[in-house]
Amino acid sequence: MNNTHDFHIPVMGIGFTIDTPYKVSRWGINSVISLVDDMLVEKLRAFYCQENNLEFKPILRNDVNHRSERFKAYLNVIYKLSVDRFENLKQAMSQGKDELRQYIGMLPERSALRADLIAKAATKPSVAEFRTFLDAKLQMGRIDTNIMTKLDKTNRKGGVDLPDEYNDAHAALKGFAECDAQAAIVLSAGMNPRLYAYLANFADFKPNAEGQLRKEVILKVSDYRSALIQGKFLAKKGIWVSEYRIESGLNCGGHAFATDGLLFGPILQEFKDKREALYNEVFSILEPALLAEGLPAPKLAMRVTAQGGVGTHLEHNFIREFYGMDAIGWGTPFLLASDVCNVDEHTQQRLIDAKEEDLYLSAISPLGVPFNSLRGNSKSLEWQARIDNGTPGSLCPKRYVTLHTVQDKPMCVSSSEYQKIKIDELEASDLNDAEKQKAYQRITDRDCICVGLGTSALIVNNLDTKQEGPGVSICPGPNMAYYTQKTTLFGMMDHIYGRKSVLQTDRRPNLFVKELSLYMDYFFGPVTPGRFDTNLDAKKLEKTRKCMLEGIAYYKTLFAQFPEQFGSGMPAIEAYEQKLNPSKVLA
Repeated sequence: MNNTHDFHIPVMGIGFTIDTPYKVSRWGINSVISLVDDMLVEKLRAFYCQENNLEFKPILRNDVNHRSERFKAYLNVIYKLSVDRFENLKQAMSQGKDELRQYIGMLPERSALRADLIAKAATKPSVAEFRTFLDAKLQMGRIDTNIMTKLDKTNRKGGVDLPDEYNDAHAALKGFAECDAQAAIVLSAGMNPRLYAYLANFADFKPNAEGQLRKEVILKVSDYRSALIQGKFLAKKGIWVSEYRIESGLNCGGHAFATDGLLFGPILQEFKDKREALYNEVFSILEPALLAEGLPAPKLAMRVTAQGGVGTHLEHNFIREFYGMDAIGWGTPFLLASDVCNVDEHTQQRLIDAKEEDLYLSAISPLGVPFNSLRGNSKSLEWQARIDNGTPGSLCPKRYVTLHTVQDKPMCVSSSEYQKIKIDELEASDLNDAEKQKAYQRITDRDCICVGLGTSALIVNNLDTKQEGPGVSICPGPNMAYYTQKTTLFGMMDHIYGRKSVLQTDRRPNLFVKELSLYMDYFFGPVTPGRFDTNLDAKKLEKTRKCMLEGIAYYKTLFAQFPEQFGSGMPAIEAYEQKLNPSKVLA
């Protein structure tokens, strides 16, 4: 387990963090690569091999294992190059060069490692002695990966469905499981029983003779109940969850998985209160499952981390210390750090200029899940132009989300082929004009994101985008509205650790108030044209209202307990409490 830092950089989009570990892991920072687009990683593998004089042999699509082999090969290249950078950094530090001052300077004041480095350097050790010390003390950041569990399309060969192990998510998991890196797989977007069972096929996910895991599992979860259910399911297969990564339902980037009004603070509190119970209940299932396989069943570590909307040093420290979180995820602000994420200049400027109203939940995702979007991104301009020209939908060049079968053919709901069929059916229906217009909008709202979310990585590295086109989609969290300047990796670390702030506004509400406002709008705000529809009946809406009021009561107690941290947010939550009056909501 890497304890150099108490923050990590989560996955962002498909291409924005596709090579982030190469850029940050030598500094001891964990980050996450998306395993969605094998075509993108193949292009980037060729790029990095050429840049570093490594042999490159293309992995062709006619190989039935091409998807898993591409991910495996790419991760191995990133791992090798990252290890080389880490070793070079340690060698430079051992010689007392600028890198030593940089490394010490990036660590928080409270860091035990920082104190050890300063003390050791003060003894004026030899280069060899200092290098031995660094080898023992320094850890490289993990090269973690992310799979959206529901993106598990069945693949075919010769017109016949292939076995499950060739499904998209299964193949991505196999690629990670067989790569050289000792790291973790982040499973997001809900439970996929077949995929979870497939984990058990790989020995590295189970304790070795020394009782250690070479590969770990991280679950991204929205609440305690989900964590417990999924943790127990995996434990029955002999798979331990090494980390539960709690993410705010709405105050996050990418897809938004809203709870039924259960707010971030109460969720964190439940994990705090039940953390030991979670460990014991899951381990009680894991232990006999491992022993039945003849494997050791040691007391494995379990981390709990949080992410979603954290934006200041004070918030970072409060959540880490008050709720006992092992680390905090910082995503959206890093999109403004070109030495961390792949964001093209046009899109980055749009992010810098973005106001609160420019960051919104859209209906563009073909998965049917609300998706955080930025108004005016180049991909959405392409999408609108196609609608205006009467040719809605995408050409669907990569076909990763062909999850619907229409006319005996798998299709993506964002594709022009699918949308034309549905529009023709709509025109032939007996709906009135208003109903047709509404249905037409539901059809054409969907746009391609599996291409647009990866294209920026090609643009930044001056690679060909002929297949993808030039349009870039991006999915920042609402927090982006409060960051208005470019930054760097070290600039963000100064911000996270409280040495200086990269925020340029005093308008930013604290993360709990912001998330509450997002839930108010999601469930009780006006439904604007093109907006997703929550489709809640009165009974469920009442349940949601009561849950949110319970969350507000929790916040009122918390804010009163820590007035210096949260006092300014009290008027806002009291105003939301008034708005949740039943006579106003259900009238």
